[in-house]
Amino acid sequence: MNAIIFLGGGIAAFLAAYLIYARRIARDLGLGTGDPTPAHTMADGIDYVPAPMPVLLGHHFASIAGAAPIIGPVLAAQFGWAPVYLWIILGGIFLGAVHDFMSLVASVRHQGRSIGTIIERYLGTSGKILFLLFAWATLILVVAVFTLVVARTFVTTPAVATASLLFIILAIAFGLAVYRFKVNFALASMVGVVLLGGCLYAGVLFPFPRLFAATAEGDPMITFWHVLLLIYIFIASVAPVNILLQPRDYLNSFLLYAMLGLALLAVLVSPPAIVGAPFVAFSVEGLGPLFPILFVTVACGAISGFHSMVASGTTSKQLNREADARPVGYGAMLIESTLALLALLTAVSVSHTEHLALLKGGPVHVFSSGLAHFLSALGIPFGLGVGFAGLAVSAFALTSLDTATRLARFTVQELATRSGRDDDQQSLLARNRFLATALTVGAGASLLFSGKTMSLWKIFGSANQLLAALALMAVTVWLAATGRKTIYTFVPMILMYLVTVCALVLQAVQLVAAPELNLPLLVLVVLLFVLSLLLAYNYIRYRIHGRGQAVSPG
Repeated sequence: MNAIIFLGGGIAAFLAAYLIYARRIARDLGLGTGDPTPAHTMADGIDYVPAPMPVLLGHHFASIAGAAPIIGPVLAAQFGWAPVYLWIILGGIFLGAVHDFMSLVASVRHQGRSIGTIIERYLGTSGKILFLLFAWATLILVVAVFTLVVARTFVTTPAVATASLLFIILAIAFGLAVYRFKVNFALASMVGVVLLGGCLYAGVLFPFPRLFAATAEGDPMITFWHVLLLIYIFIASVAPVNILLQPRDYLNSFLLYAMLGLALLAVLVSPPAIVGAPFVAFSVEGLGPLFPILFVTVACGAISGFHSMVASGTTSKQLNREADARPVGYGAMLIESTLALLALLTAVSVSHTEHLALLKGGPVHVFSSGLAHFLSALGIPFGLGVGFAGLAVSAFALTSLDTATRLARFTVQELATRSGRDDDQQSLLARNRFLATALTVGAGASLLFSGKTMSLWKIFGSANQLLAALALMAVTVWLAATGRKTIYTFVPMILMYLVTVCALVLQAVQLVAAPELNLPLLVLVVLLFVLSLLLAYNYIRYRIHGRGQAVSPG
């Protein structure tokens, strides 16, 4: 297949889906009626803050992207490019984008609350508690692992550290300029993008200095960044969202837009040959069988449960108009799937043998090298291309880190909130964002310094996709209860549920058969499996006994 058709066909399919399928869903949901969103009705200047659509799109896109849509397709390419290509396109259109879009709208219709609140309303308090506990545990895992990944990146690539610190300062200045001093948004954006480029260039010129020498026992610089990053995510979690998190994500999104734009232009100018085989094997050593591992490995490139936490956690509280939900929820996921296709192209523009050799340096290395090779067609030096790709990926990893911390804080507060009580009657944990954030950061730090973070990461793919299945379950129940069509989410829910359950069973079998039993991992896998069965039981019980007890559309 020609590289232009490879990318162009996928983009054309995404565009058609946005114009036709997403519009039909929006019409069935009754979007665009002019009803005020929670960002206006519950505005508090901290979390509930209306944002212009381009800003919110940038924030949401930067939060959901991270490094996962790059890592997943590059790893999955070991099966061959054809199954990965089809899953990214079909999964992105009919599962991932629908999941994100519906989660956002459902949250907006429930006062910007999380998916857990929707589960409580229709499936009961026990279902909500199970879901929120699982979501919090997943987010803590994200906090620990991304802190580790970002810290190591800062040490190995000091230019990224300098650029990231300058990004934070720039974001605060942008937020204050737009929201406090009412600087023209278009002007502030243009200046911000120029300064963003300046941050990248400054990072290359002035890489962060090594403050401590590495020893035989370890590298103190990594610990230094661990502590500094934990302090940063605490501040980012409690600060007004429009002063740091929102503007930083918005500006960072231009990095990925630039990376995508340059890559697409390079492919048009000099289309790379697709050397990798369309199909290699049904089972890959180190990954497992095509089903269900392909769907778990690609993850964010097609669908991700983490996106429902972002959509119903931070994004729904900033949606200015309901009509903005389509470009923000559905559109952002399609842009991410486009990034996944680009990542896949970098992996299959070399032979299968070369791809396996490059993978020894990690999936990001495969992507950075491949992208740099594409960009060389535009006259961009290979070394500069590798650095640019690495900086962009690292910036988005940091974005996912601070967003996950804020979402975990929301989850803790929601777990501690008791229905039927006024705000002043709620517990201190439910009312105090500082205490909830301290609990979250403390738990993440404990996991981070335990030394077992990366072993737990092995099951994150399954946990993440189970979260997607549960979010689709909650939205399906809401649609049924309000008399709306459930076909959009019911089929994706069943598919993701089967994928997750099969993946968990496979992982349990592999853990038991291993020479050394990893008991903590086995216990975690079993707990996830039990959780999936309990929530499925609650759903089936509702559909049998609760069907027909419709509530007013909300």
